[in-house]
Amino acid sequence: MEFRLPKFEKPNFQEEKYQNAANVKLAKAQKDGVAPDGFYLTSHMPTFYKYNGDWKLPEHNSLNCVAVLKDDNFIIKEIRDIKKDDEVVIAKKVDLEEGILLYKEGFPKEVFSTPGKAVETSFSKDYDYLFELLQHERDSEDGYIVWVLGPSVVFDYDTRRALNQLAEAGYINCLLGGNAMCTHDLEGGFLGTALGQNIYTQQNVPMGHYNHLDLLNEVRTTGSIKKFIAEGNVKDGIIKTLSNMDIPFVLSGSIRDDGPLPEVIGDTERALTETKKELDKATVIICIATMLHSLSVGNMASSYKIRQDGSISPVFLYSIDVTENVVNKVGAARENVAFVPMVTNVQDFVVNCQKALINEADKKLFDKMEIEEMDYAKVENKSEEDKGETE
Repeated sequence: MEFRLPKFEKPNFQEEKYQNAANVKLAKAQKDGVAPDGFYLTSHMPTFYKYNGDWKLPEHNSLNCVAVLKDDNFIIKEIRDIKKDDEVVIAKKVDLEEGILLYKEGFPKEVFSTPGKAVETSFSKDYDYLFELLQHERDSEDGYIVWVLGPSVVFDYDTRRALNQLAEAGYINCLLGGNAMCTHDLEGGFLGTALGQNIYTQQNVPMGHYNHLDLLNEVRTTGSIKKFIAEGNVKDGIIKTLSNMDIPFVLSGSIRDDGPLPEVIGDTERALTETKKELDKATVIICIATMLHSLSVGNMASSYKIRQDGSISPVFLYSIDVTENVVNKVGAARENVAFVPMVTNVQDFVVNCQKALINEADKKLFDKMEIEEMDYAKVENKSEEDKGETE
């Protein structure tokens, strides 16, 4: 049976109640980054705005933003991105009298998740649908699969192997994450460890607590992640694969980042802007083992996508975590629309995706590498005094 995305059905705007609805009210912003009094605060739910007698659906939506008129259509802006004289939608409530129609009924019921998923829940059906969805989006002209990764995903050999094969087979179009995820993936490819533990055996190596800082030092000395990889310092890992394939990754910084890596964006507003650029392209999003980044993506990402053929499809966001509290928070941030929680071991999740989606012909990088033959770099920059104190 052919896989079909759930489609959004627009209301019949010829009905009298829509014909008689008021046009939306607008007010000009008086200052950059400041919304006019009475601004309408947006939702994740698909929302139409009536202007000059026509109902307009913005190309994307987002939570806790404003709707701004531009070229006879509406765009959704963060409040800080408002420019002086922007015409901002004004409304105190969602009502046809205000020219606003929040229309969650456009999507079938299965697009909305039911709260209460737990670690004991069966996720077999969710896996099966995800595999079909990923294959569909990989093969679609406008498909764009975004992965949001936390550090624990790159601590395991099988998971790193699976991620690489998924990327090489076209199932990763963009990666979002932070300094730690990228640092430990590069540490794994440079020194064979993550946080000083062997990627495969999980044994602590001598002076291993230095390893991620040695990696940071080496990359910062080189000047960039891509240059460090191009010079042959990294044997494997998802960042190397994406770099070699010219697949974008956006690394957003936080206050206590070690280093950080040169490409990490420490300016919060710029990090959000760059992240939003990628999320606006997304047709499916997979968030794994990072509450911070999953919640921010859940807030920012649109719940729907207007496709090239004019149809409107949900942008499913999968939240994968071993902790129920995390997926429940992400679901709340997402208003449970186009949201799928899966409470499971994240490393098992990635490997399950690889087993279901990767054919033998697609296996490249990691299947050529024998674990026993791993010969990673060694960084000898500790003084005898340092070694003595540590031992």
